[in-house]
Amino acid sequence: MAVVALTMARMKLAVLRHAFHGRRAHTAGTGAALGVLSALGTVYLAFVDPDLLAAGYAVWLLGWLLGPLFMGGGDETLRPEYFSLLGLPPRRLAAGLLAAAFVGVAPLVSLGALLGLLVAGVRLGVANALVAVPAMVLQLAVFVLLSKVSVAVVGLALRTRLGAIVSGLLNGAVLAALGQIWIFFWAFGQTGVPAAVWYLPSGWGLLAVRGRWWALAALAVLVLLLLAVWAALLTRRVGAARASARGRRPITAGTATGAVVAKELRTWSRDLVRNHQFTFALSYGLCFAASPLILGWDGMLPYAGPIFIVMAAAMAANLYGTDGTALWLTLMTPGASDVRGRQLAWLSVHAPVAIVLTVALTALTGGPWPLILALLPALLGGAAGLVPLISAYALVPGTDPHRRAGNPLRTSEDDGGLTGLAYLMLALVILTGAPAALAAVWYGWAGVATGALTGALCCWGFGLLAERRLRAHGPELLHVMRTGRKPHTTMKFRFDQLSKTQKTIASWCLGFGAIPLVPQGILAAVFVANDMLRHSWFLATYMPPGLRYPVAAAFILLGLAMYGAGVWIVKPRSPGSGPSRD
Repeated sequence: MAVVALTMARMKLAVLRHAFHGRRAHTAGTGAALGVLSALGTVYLAFVDPDLLAAGYAVWLLGWLLGPLFMGGGDETLRPEYFSLLGLPPRRLAAGLLAAAFVGVAPLVSLGALLGLLVAGVRLGVANALVAVPAMVLQLAVFVLLSKVSVAVVGLALRTRLGAIVSGLLNGAVLAALGQIWIFFWAFGQTGVPAAVWYLPSGWGLLAVRGRWWALAALAVLVLLLLAVWAALLTRRVGAARASARGRRPITAGTATGAVVAKELRTWSRDLVRNHQFTFALSYGLCFAASPLILGWDGMLPYAGPIFIVMAAAMAANLYGTDGTALWLTLMTPGASDVRGRQLAWLSVHAPVAIVLTVALTALTGGPWPLILALLPALLGGAAGLVPLISAYALVPGTDPHRRAGNPLRTSEDDGGLTGLAYLMLALVILTGAPAALAAVWYGWAGVATGALTGALCCWGFGLLAERRLRAHGPELLHVMRTGRKPHTTMKFRFDQLSKTQKTIASWCLGFGAIPLVPQGILAAVFVANDMLRHSWFLATYMPPGLRYPVAAAFILLGLAMYGAGVWIVKPRSPGSGPSRD
């Protein structure tokens, strides 16, 4: 078993040594830098308060559990299917893959965060410091194994419709709670950190360091149990048989566009990954808007529908890539308006839910009707236009649906590309609702007409651009999805031609522009408008009355400027105006 583990660890190291280059290396470097900052903050908690350190490790545990679920199934540099013909016993295969899982940036950063255990031990005594060393290793093993088990369980759940729906609801709720973590910090500030965080698996290492020696044994037992569970799940994954689809009524349509709509509606009802994404977006919108109820404030409930729309659009940002090489069907049927059909299908699936949710919760809270009714059509139209447009212009090669059996969460090999596409979609859809929101705030009900107009224009105009893109570059897009490589003879990678400085600036602008734009700008303005002052990290709520709206507006302009700068840096140039290499 030791030989297998060492061999797989060396294989993983060799792959990573040759894999991190270009954009992937830059993305990994940015993630590592943010991880190091988080780890340093966690270690600092060891000097401040043990309760806060226990809560910090609970957040790290949530990150290990949920991060891979939103990043395409986590790190699969070495997949179990690669070793299916070797005849390795399940536990030996699991042990080898576990050893390989410790090789990488994320485990190294997490180990740095777990240095807080050593700091806590040194402050208590020599014996406690000695216990901290095995506690760090076992705690990291628990993090990694719980991550692997959660991905495997969700992967199996996605093989059934009920499992896809339930996992989507749970994942959306947990991510929404993390997005509204300031509310829970406020609650902790009022009542203290709950004692339960000490008895979560993330707190057992700290308990052992503080003299509860049984916790160290509990960690070791938990590692063995999780290893056995993962081995069993790996057996299910490698040997799983693909279930045949149930018989359905034949698709009938009177027009080519109607056929596209019918095909898309059938896909939305049958594709378990899309079921998961839909329920995830719905759960996220509801839970994110309902979280402030903990503070006794229901002012965010009306925004559950708009949040659902924005998140659903982000989930569908790679619509054509998710379908894989099925694009050849569209290219061979030139009479069908594929884009318009997909837009109608997307609206048919999401608009009724968004309308019912928005109207019901707005009626429950009593408003604000003009703002909500202005945002609803603006965001629906903007999302319906941007989903095919972004997918056609920034397509990330995806895995064909019939090849997802090993890990249904993994719809693409480029997890970083999918994440960046989702963040870009979040920002752009929010921007499509900005004119209607401003008109509603300044002119009341006139904002509703503005929202309807901008939504219709975005849906029609962006859809027209997507259609032209498919007609002009359809064969190149199909080539990208088949090979994963863009043909340099017909398409130019602007990002790859940038200097390191330009890449860094563009990545930071596009990656973090949402922070000043949304929380510090838009949400802070909403809080100020509702007299919700002195809230967590929303700077505008701490300002004197005359500076609250200007500060929020300045953050909005900063966010827009960051996105504008990032887009300007990476946008294609004419052949004669390309950048010089540094």
